Amino acid sequence: MGFRMGIVGLPNVGKSTLFNALTRTAAAQAANFPFCTIEPNVGEVAVPDPRLDRLAEIAGSREIIPARMTFVDIAGLVKGASKGEGLGNQFLANIREVDAIAHVLRCFEDGDVTHVEGRVDPVEDARIIETELMLADMESLEKRLQNITRKVRGGDKEAIRQERLMKAALAALEEGRPARMVEVDDEDAKAWKNLQLLTTKKVLYVCNVGEEEAAIGNELSRAVEEFAAAEGNASVVISARIEEEISQLEPEEQQMFLAEMGLEEAGLDRLIRAGYRLLHLITYFTVGPKEARAWTIREGTLAPQAAGVIHGDFERGFIRAETIAYENYVACGGEQGAKEAGKMRAEGKSYMVQDGDVLHFLFNA
Repeated sequence: MGFRMGIVGLPNVGKSTLFNALTRTAAAQAANFPFCTIEPNVGEVAVPDPRLDRLAEIAGSREIIPARMTFVDIAGLVKGASKGEGLGNQFLANIREVDAIAHVLRCFEDGDVTHVEGRVDPVEDARIIETELMLADMESLEKRLQNITRKVRGGDKEAIRQERLMKAALAALEEGRPARMVEVDDEDAKAWKNLQLLTTKKVLYVCNVGEEEAAIGNELSRAVEEFAAAEGNASVVISARIEEEISQLEPEEQQMFLAEMGLEEAGLDRLIRAGYRLLHLITYFTVGPKEARAWTIREGTLAPQAAGVIHGDFERGFIRAETIAYENYVACGGEQGAKEAGKMRAEGKSYMVQDGDVLHFLFNA
């Protein structure tokens, strides 16, 4: 599985600049990796992972296929979006379809770029979007609670569960807390997810700073970092202008440019990694002479479900997984060396896949 991250932001915060850099980066990768522009506002980018290149080198893989991350440029956000202002309805519908939200915040001063609210206050900007999402959730919950009243009175167990969860979410929202702050038991997790509340989405705040502040951030980005931590979310510092410049350079020129700017890596790489951490995603690999490939799963995924990411038949007919930790694969010089050193393990259905595992699945067709 890849994952979809929606990019949102008020006007003139650098959202379009960042998305343009993303899509140009994706286009530049097209020579080496499968690339698909699904819609004008959707782009897929390869997830950077030097481990994949190392595995491919050891195995002599003819093709390298990285994991993919989809960015969705979600337009139409203005104050009042929850009531349909601007492109409010489209905006809210698009957010329901993503796994997480990358909220671009203006953390730079520039007299030539007017802020829609007439001031530069990224934390207040974050609250504007949060408020719109909370209002939309409240309206949705109130309507749905009315619609299931009859089923609840009739003793429908699932309706009773939904009512309980919706009331818990509504109570939090009325207190000014997003729905993701509601504690939900494991047995209710599936029903809770099916409510599709906007404020259950994790948020990654993208602090768009000036070029000279890209390495260390500034007071505005530090205020956002504190705000995000208090919410259980994350933040990352990026200069959209630098990312746009990097996206137009050849790979060898990019490293030189980054070094000149005092940066170890592109901000987009940091953004992707931050998104993985936020959503508790990990990577496992399949490696052979034909291809080396990265696969994305959530932490805690068991081997059969990890196999199912490749193909449903792998999960249905799962027998076992032959497993080599990345470090052992590299240290032993590949699969054969790992076997001879006793570093390959046979794991069953209860095995929880670890980040960096090199896996080979055996299954009944």
